[in-house]
Amino acid sequence: MTEKSDRGLRALLVAVVALLGVVALAAAYLVGASGEDGATTAGEPARPPAGMRMSGVGKVSAVPDQLGFGVTVTAKRSDLGDALAASNATMNRVLAALDEYGVQKADVQTTGLSMEPEYYYPSSGAPVLTGYRVTQQARVKVRDLTKGGRAISAAVTAGGNDVRVHSITLDVGDPDRYLAQARDTAVQNATAKAEQYAAAAGRTLGEVLTVREVASPAPTPQPVYARDLAGLAAGSVPIRAGRSDLTVRVQVSWAFE
Repeated sequence: MTEKSDRGLRALLVAVVALLGVVALAAAYLVGASGEDGATTAGEPARPPAGMRMSGVGKVSAVPDQLGFGVTVTAKRSDLGDALAASNATMNRVLAALDEYGVQKADVQTTGLSMEPEYYYPSSGAPVLTGYRVTQQARVKVRDLTKGGRAISAAVTAGGNDVRVHSITLDVGDPDRYLAQARDTAVQNATAKAEQYAAAAGRTLGEVLTVREVASPAPTPQPVYARDLAGLAAGSVPIRAGRSDLTVRVQVSWAFE
């Protein structure tokens, strides 16, 4: 190989090495730029996109339009079969009376049944069986609140001394209608706060990334206490509807523009 060709080969090698160096620098720049946009680089976790998350609360008030109450029927007889038959007869009279106020079979749920022997315990000697007590319990829903007081009175009148009414509550029949309004209010509340914080930080909210409902519980039934049953003897229990609060909480996240 001549000296002239040797010099040409060395020049070509130098040019190739320089070209490879330029390619390597360009690749390193591109990888670094993509890492700044949140892509995973070697040995580094992905960065979440810049944005904001905010909670919002929506609350609405609903007027209860339904009434619920518990019914307990008790019968004691010397024979268990007779006690059960007497308890059944009393419960059937109660349900028949409630039927006149729009209480259907689907509105009555049996919640308990017990059959227990009862004894007399003398000061000396063995216990003496005195009979059997049968107790039935049911939960009743009156879908028209305006009939609720009369329905309670009718149940007590039909059952006489063998029936007890308890656990009276006022309910909202269609809570979803009110919860829909509360959800709108909750999102508006979260958006207003997020816009305020973003403006204070010199940023602008972009697209919504996620919306998550934290809780949307049904309204808690309002109890009606014994002091409100003063009108029972007059033929109708006085019922005051009042209001129930429904609350929804959401979390909303945005990207920054």
